[in-house]
Amino acid sequence: MKQNIIEIDSLCKDFKNVSVLKNVTVSFEQGKIHGIVGRNGCGKTVMFKCICGFLPITSGKIYVRGQQVGKDVDIPPDLGLIVESPGFLPNYSAYHNLKFLAKLRDKIGKEQIYESIRFVGLDPEDKKHVGKYSLGMRQRLGLAQAMMEDPDLLILDEPMNGLDKHGVQEIRDCLLHLREKGKTILMASHNAQDIELLCDTVCEMDNGILTRVKGFDKE
Repeated sequence: MKQNIIEIDSLCKDFKNVSVLKNVTVSFEQGKIHGIVGRNGCGKTVMFKCICGFLPITSGKIYVRGQQVGKDVDIPPDLGLIVESPGFLPNYSAYHNLKFLAKLRDKIGKEQIYESIRFVGLDPEDKKHVGKYSLGMRQRLGLAQAMMEDPDLLILDEPMNGLDKHGVQEIRDCLLHLREKGKTILMASHNAQDIELLCDTVCEMDNGILTRVKGFDKE
């Protein structure tokens, strides 16, 4: 039986007098794609940032692989992510952007960077500056950056943003292949139909309240 890779217990997040996350309790099993749907501003991105340790929580607990975020670890290890629009150095190529980021932890080399760029349908030898990329191309590069160190957990906020129909299908295929390799993917989208096609489980976020929709056993 697979274990839960993320467990969230009574999570609340307030900004001054505004309650953005309201008593969120949910767990996500490893080796599956888990979808979070909801309108812009409903709290999806804030929840992701809390899971990643980027935002301190107001109350509750978040565990990733059994370690409490903010207590046992500041930022969960072995994590790849796209949170909001990927940011890159505009005057550098795709490869040189990822090479610069890879140097921060010095875990991978040229071969792994090339492989991740090819995996998302880009050319690692293309000298074109990222500043001239379309939004869809930047999204592809963001996914390449998220997965280049081969993390077992991916947190993706709107990974299909800016992609045309063909690009969406290619990224779907990428994500399904990653699931076949045993990766766990937590992804947010405002497109419920797209999430429905990809995800093993689906939750809906509405005004900071998370509701289970698909794929969970009844409690």
